Amino acid sequence: QVQLVESGGGLVQAGGSLRLSCAAPGRTFSSYVMGWFRQAPGKERIFVAAISWSGQNTYYADSVKGRFTISRDNAKSTMYLQMNSLKPEDTAVYYCAANIYGRPYSRSETYAYWGQGTQVTVSS
Repeated sequence: QVQLVESGGGLVQAGGSLRLSCAAPGRTFSSYVMGWFRQAPGKERIFVAAISWSGQNTYYADSVKGRFTISRDNAKSTMYLQMNSLKPEDTAVYYCAANIYGRPYSRSETYAYWGQGTQVTVSS
C-alpha cells in the first residue's frame, strides 16, 4: 500500500506558475513510475505527465509539453509538477498516482495508488 498526499494547488492568474508536490512516505517510493493526472468538472480524468523510477525518463501530454516539468526526489519520497504559463484550461483537480501495471503510462488503469487531489484554478 502506498499513501500519496498532494499539495501546492491554488488560484493563479493566466500566465502564472504553481508547483505541485506529491509526498509518498515510505521506502517503496523509488521503485514506482509516478504520474500526474487531472480532472476538470464534468470531464474524464486525463494524463498530464509521468516519470520513471530514476527520474531519467519523463513523459508529457501534448497539451502541457514545454510548460510543465515533472521531477522527483527519491531521497525525500516526493514528486513535483512545476507548472508555468498556466492557462484557464489547466483548471482541474490534479492527482498524483503510483504505477504498478507498466505501460502505457498515459492510461489511468495502469496506476494502483492515488492521492486525494489538489485543486488548481487559473483565472483569465
